[in-house]
Amino acid sequence: MNDKYAPNEIEAAARQYWQSRDAYRVSEDQSKPKFYACSMLPYPSGKLHMGHVRNYTINDMLTRQLRMKGYNVLMPMGWDAFGLPAENAAMKGKVPPAQWTYSNIAYMKSQMQAMGLAIDWSREIATCQPEYYKWNQWLFLKMLEKGIAERRTQVVNWDPVDQTVLANEQVIDGRGWRSGALVEKREIPGYYLKITDYAEELLSAVSNPEDKNYLSGWPERVRLMQENWIGKSQGLRFAFPHDIKGADGALIQDGKLYVFTTRADTIMGVSFCAVAPEHPLAAHAAAGNAELAAFIEECKQGGTTEAELATQEKKGMPTGLVVTHPLTGAQVPVWIGNYVLMSYGDGAVMGVPAHDERDFAFANKYGIEIKQVVAVEGQSFSTTAWADWYGDKTQGVCVNSGVLDGLGHKQAVDKVAELLGAKGLGEKKTTWRLRDWGVSRQRYWGTPIPIIHCEEHGAVPVPEDALPVVLPEECIPDGSGNPLAKHEHFLNVPCPVCGKPSRRETDTMDTFVDSSWYFMRYCDAQNPDAMVGAGTEYWMRPGAAMDQYIGGIEHAILHLLYARFWTKVMRDLGLVKIDEPFTKLLTQGMVLNHIYSRRSDKGGIEYFWPHEVENVFDEKSGKIIGAKLKSDGSAIDYEGVGTMSKSKNNGVDPQELINQYGADTARLFVMFASPPEQTLEWNDAGVEGAHRFLKRVWGFAAKHAEVLKAAGSDFAALSEEGKALRREVHLVLKQVSYDYERMQYNTVVSGAMKLLNALEGFKDVGPQAAAVREGVSVLLRVLYPACPHISHTLWQDLGFAAELGDLLDAPWPQVDEGALVQDQIELMLQVNGKLRGSLKVPAQADKAAIEAAALAHEKFAEFSEGKPAKKVIIVPGRLVNLVV
Repeated sequence: MNDKYAPNEIEAAARQYWQSRDAYRVSEDQSKPKFYACSMLPYPSGKLHMGHVRNYTINDMLTRQLRMKGYNVLMPMGWDAFGLPAENAAMKGKVPPAQWTYSNIAYMKSQMQAMGLAIDWSREIATCQPEYYKWNQWLFLKMLEKGIAERRTQVVNWDPVDQTVLANEQVIDGRGWRSGALVEKREIPGYYLKITDYAEELLSAVSNPEDKNYLSGWPERVRLMQENWIGKSQGLRFAFPHDIKGADGALIQDGKLYVFTTRADTIMGVSFCAVAPEHPLAAHAAAGNAELAAFIEECKQGGTTEAELATQEKKGMPTGLVVTHPLTGAQVPVWIGNYVLMSYGDGAVMGVPAHDERDFAFANKYGIEIKQVVAVEGQSFSTTAWADWYGDKTQGVCVNSGVLDGLGHKQAVDKVAELLGAKGLGEKKTTWRLRDWGVSRQRYWGTPIPIIHCEEHGAVPVPEDALPVVLPEECIPDGSGNPLAKHEHFLNVPCPVCGKPSRRETDTMDTFVDSSWYFMRYCDAQNPDAMVGAGTEYWMRPGAAMDQYIGGIEHAILHLLYARFWTKVMRDLGLVKIDEPFTKLLTQGMVLNHIYSRRSDKGGIEYFWPHEVENVFDEKSGKIIGAKLKSDGSAIDYEGVGTMSKSKNNGVDPQELINQYGADTARLFVMFASPPEQTLEWNDAGVEGAHRFLKRVWGFAAKHAEVLKAAGSDFAALSEEGKALRREVHLVLKQVSYDYERMQYNTVVSGAMKLLNALEGFKDVGPQAAAVREGVSVLLRVLYPACPHISHTLWQDLGFAAELGDLLDAPWPQVDEGALVQDQIELMLQVNGKLRGSLKVPAQADKAAIEAAALAHEKFAEFSEGKPAKKVIIVPGRLVNLVV
């Protein structure tokens, strides 16, 4: 073997070895316990980033170690290939999104292969391929049949210049990201999936530990995020009566403005009601008020989601209309609020400024009355500064509330429900924050919705035998609307019912559809006849669905929620037998790096690569307080650490790292630098340190190769030093095996480093070669899941493969409990509390034997000055203190 570590040469040879044997292909093997480990599939953006490297290395370590333990492990990979970025790139490069996407897939796949990932590529899928999205369309049609999917109107962002619908993130300051045109809100038809029908079941599995499907293997914060997003609220829906009539002379909404509240105990504190800009009362008020009409138009340029409205400035205008308080009969003014969504509840809210922080700020801004109706003993109330207890329904009792005075929250809510129920104006109700999933997207690069529009028969489903509806891949978006609307061959088709000329639906499906079941398709990736089959019954069977899912926390809500919903729909349609798709979930931390910048005279900002700068440190704390350019010494700003980003010049190209140091170094660093679930701060010195460690591993093996190959496994003749080495090896192995079980891979790498230190520190390699050979075999197996290339090569070169088989399926080393038993122990020797040396005694020595050995020690004679010991203090397993 070579004396020097040559990673590129070693890694290329190892990958060729695995490829020639198709080493990672797995099948359904009933003779082994199965384990399905899956990373969230990437978007083919062009290049892997360090977050990908970390995610997939975590999965790879899990896969390789479990395979050594005898499991049949599936680690698949695919591409979340549809979506808006491909359209943007197509417009910029004037190439079809398909061309850009497939080119990126090819390059990113080569990068994954260069990382040495144990992926079964025979199961590879790309969601933009007809063989895949055919089943999106097929299941969509099944949902239509079952009433889970339906067509209805939706409010969208419309760019009047580009003539297209914009995603919320494409609306910047109320204008289209590309055209700069003021965005309009339009109500257009689209398809919805009734995820709300599954709300209770979706909630129970994340909130109720007694539920048989409770997701105990998920991080608590992810369960909480899902629970909050589903948002079950129990409260009161009631009406404010009014006599406001429309142009037709009839009472608008039958003379009742309905609201929903979880704080009915504060009903006596209502000082205004706010309605959404699209509410019928808003439209009525604006009919003769140009200023109000203009405000409504301004509101329509804002966000369309609750999350967006939560962060934007709260604005409002009075309508001049009033409604009647249902209990006091007082007249309550009606406002239009830009923070009220028509799609949530009844599109109206009651305003209680004293006990709702948003209403409090709104009332202070517009001079609306703030009336305290809940008090906490010993606490004072202010109308100018918000205190958290004002809105806490767990504290206080009602005041200034007539018949409610003195009642706590629950009692007051019950009383209000009783009073309003008697008037026929309200009742208790459970509401959900969760809304049905709108899957229609007015975009080209996505799964075509399999509907044909006929003048006579309306929206007609495409027959199953005509699936897939194939998306033409030659289109190049130009920003002037959906290219499918101009594609005559795609657009013009006969009606499946009557055969008359009709038009295809040009909307495509939300890309969350693609990622909601891909993990099922991996199990039957090449099955042309069914969405899922025997593979899914094996890999995702009841009681043993996907064993481990790995991905970023940014997907903790929508992707996971939609995937859970999609699984339940497939279950109800008889396709699968599981209730939840992901048994355990790991959300890996982000990869961070330092950010350096400087603002120009005109206010622009320029970012600099970390290698271009020299840090300036605080003399006392040693912390970075600034930086300067290496090129000219000019000062620049240090912004701290943040997520790696191309736009901020703080990313690290994995390919460059692999080219310079090898894939094993990149893998080792991202595993060692931080526990998997925590953020990882990039450190060039740490990368170099990982590389030096692998050079040491190679150097030790090369130095002792011949001795190790000739060594046997007879431990009977080992010296005390040899036994001590074995004990250290098996102690580390015991800890590392435990760390593998809990996926704490940073301490696994620490264990490998301890093993190498112990081996390098052992000087008697020749006569004690059996212990060293065993130590090396343990080291290589411990290191292998993190650094497969170097471990595989040394395993072969040192002859372990001939004895134990290929490292990929070599047995995981077992702890020899006998090796952990010590014949002798070493105790620290103190004289009058000062350390003077050490002594070795038999491990089973009793107190008298230890005392006798200490008194006979030469160091006691030297430091006691001939005086006898007055007292002997023994701390078992640690020390002996002789007091004279």
